[in-house]
Amino acid sequence: MNTGAITDYIDVAQLVLYAFWIFFFGLLIYLHRENKREGYPLETTSKRRIRVEGFPAMPKPKTYILPHGGGTRQAPRQDQSYPLAAQPASGAPGSPLYPTGDPMQDAVGPAAYAIRPEVPDLTHEGTPKIVPMRIATEFSVEGRDPDPRGKPVFGADGVAAGTVTDLWVDRSEPQVRYLELEVGERRVLLPINFAKVRSGDGHVRVNSICAEHFAGVPTTASPDQVTLQEEDKICAYYAGGHLYAMPGRSEPLL
Repeated sequence: MNTGAITDYIDVAQLVLYAFWIFFFGLLIYLHRENKREGYPLETTSKRRIRVEGFPAMPKPKTYILPHGGGTRQAPRQDQSYPLAAQPASGAPGSPLYPTGDPMQDAVGPAAYAIRPEVPDLTHEGTPKIVPMRIATEFSVEGRDPDPRGKPVFGADGVAAGTVTDLWVDRSEPQVRYLELEVGERRVLLPINFAKVRSGDGHVRVNSICAEHFAGVPTTASPDQVTLQEEDKICAYYAGGHLYAMPGRSEPLL
């Protein structure tokens, strides 16, 4: 018997499938567009500077309210940069960049860093997250772990570069983030991920840079806190040493 229902003439399952395809395609476009709030527009390194946005275009700026009275920030925004002390190997797009000066000091390649706010990372309570143990007195070194304080630090060349004076801890995620070193008359930070603490005597070995390079490690403006920008610069300096600290590291493997 003919009931007159519209479903007698329409394939509902097929319509639902088409609707899902349309929704999924729109979701992909939306997510890809939102992904361009950071790092876009791109700019080629060839002689002809070309602005690249791709498809879809960049989204309209959105204003975000920062925590702890930090004001507001828009994204996307025009990112700041520093002078690039490097030049392309050729005029072809995508050519590798070669340093034109001292790559350990010029922040090129693996030593490059992002422009970040000159404020410290904060806890949920609004206090500096990463501080030395002389400030965070509630932290201590577990008795079964080696304590590197007072121990020498050796570079990749096996030469002593300085002495560990303190440990900087993360209050939000209880762990050591940096070792504070005394290098001559300077105090510098060593990211714990670039340090190897010997379990026996607590001596520290750094394979990324040589002893002479510790004199060039970026310092902090405050003796008891580190800003987001300073963290980026410090970590980038040690990372750059893996390629630039020794001449042989930047040569072909074969």
